[in-house]
Amino acid sequence: MLEFVKQPWHWSIAGLFIGLTVPVLLIIGNKNFGISSSLRHLCAACIPANIPLFKYNWKNEMWNLFFVVGVFLGGFMGTFWLGNDADIQIVQSTIDDLRVLGVSDFSSLMPVDIFSFENLFTLKGLFFFVIGGFLVGFGTRYAGGCTSGHSIMGLASLQWPSLVATIFFMLGGFAMTHFGLPLIFNLINK
Repeated sequence: MLEFVKQPWHWSIAGLFIGLTVPVLLIIGNKNFGISSSLRHLCAACIPANIPLFKYNWKNEMWNLFFVVGVFLGGFMGTFWLGNDADIQIVQSTIDDLRVLGVSDFSSLMPVDIFSFENLFTLKGLFFFVIGGFLVGFGTRYAGGCTSGHSIMGLASLQWPSLVATIFFMLGGFAMTHFGLPLIFNLINK
């Protein structure tokens, strides 16, 4: 049984389970799926400041914090106990495009040439960790939610702002992939 669980699964299996999460949360407790709001709940629970954003009954959203803990535990278990030794499967055209940019180590889920502790205090780390992290956090707050909240939950409940947000998430991703990454790598590699 364990070997069956450890084998690589088709992407549609995860999509099915994620897709089923939305109706289950709505039917069981009228809850919205999303991860980024959990940081707000955590801050409201831990910061006793008189900040209006954190003044609400965060205990009603405690389930969301347990959900996030479950995501981390599931990721930990999947990485250290249920992982397999098979290489990460990436389309050859993507590998070729990344090699042109100077990324050559595909031994991990995240490219080691970009996402490693050694890069943290370099120009590459500044772009990918600091500036990239700020832009993701700012965009999430500005859009009123993250990609999972808008693209999965918001679209499933037919919310117009979620459709707009999802369109711009995708456009931003395409623009970054085709224009931003080459520009950043050209700046870093000079």
